[in-house]
Amino acid sequence: MNRVAVLAGGLSLERDISLRSGQRVSKALADRGYEVTSLDLNHDLVTQLLVGGVDMAVLCLHGKAGEDGTIQGLLELADLPYTGPGPAASFLAWDKGVAKALWQRADIPTPPWAVLSSQAVRDMGAARILDRLVERLGLPLIVKPAQGGASMGVKRVERSDDLPAALITALSYHDVALVERCIDGREIAATAIDDELLPTVQIEPLEGLYDYSARYTHGASRFETPAPLDDEASATVGRVVRAATRTLGTRHLVRADLVVDEQDQPWLLELDTCPGMTETSLVPMAAEAAGMSFADLCERLVSTAACDPR
Repeated sequence: MNRVAVLAGGLSLERDISLRSGQRVSKALADRGYEVTSLDLNHDLVTQLLVGGVDMAVLCLHGKAGEDGTIQGLLELADLPYTGPGPAASFLAWDKGVAKALWQRADIPTPPWAVLSSQAVRDMGAARILDRLVERLGLPLIVKPAQGGASMGVKRVERSDDLPAALITALSYHDVALVERCIDGREIAATAIDDELLPTVQIEPLEGLYDYSARYTHGASRFETPAPLDDEASATVGRVVRAATRTLGTRHLVRADLVVDEQDQPWLLELDTCPGMTETSLVPMAAEAAGMSFADLCERLVSTAACDPR
């Protein structure tokens, strides 16, 4: 498995971040002696995979087509090993409402939520019952696209009058919005390589939410690794993350985003099946805290995927 194709780019709104992740992973693997081919998602992709002499694909794709099961299904048809979950698990994690419903059924703590589609608002008059959302979920609320990453389109709603505008923003990114009770507490990212949990990362944006700008701008957020959780809270986070990955059937590398409230109760927000690998990304921070260099992390991901009995 020495010849790898690093897939990055695509046509999603997260293309630039994907390219940054792919370039960094490609360099790390090349420095470790791998024969690396960098590929974008285009009309020649299947031909390049079939005739390019590669042994496996390393996915650095963020956003639609890269995380929703599309490329995973294509790689299955091509009979080519690849990093990350399979098509079904990828789609389940990609849709935040579906993932939360499965976690709720499995008694995994996730904030109460509701979903609202653009069709319901446009064609069925759903805007007239937005007060019901506030009554059911309370304030403040977090409104975000039900599908998508990098915290694009995410708004915090403090007043009920601000809910319509937040919905319009979320629905401009995807035709279904997820409205979720905002849990006040510490934002935590937990990275798992299969069943092993790496040190957690506590996130503190200097201004506002941990949105796209706070994620990818140097100095816009503070991080603490390992997160300052006591042993019991850390163990609970580990149990929640492992239960979440088992419920969705993910594998290899995932990052869970959680909030730990004042009672040290973790609340699972979402699961990222193809997390960023840029200089400001959370997974490399967790790996470094575990004593792994970035190249170690990339090589371990390749070896983990190569040994997976698909």
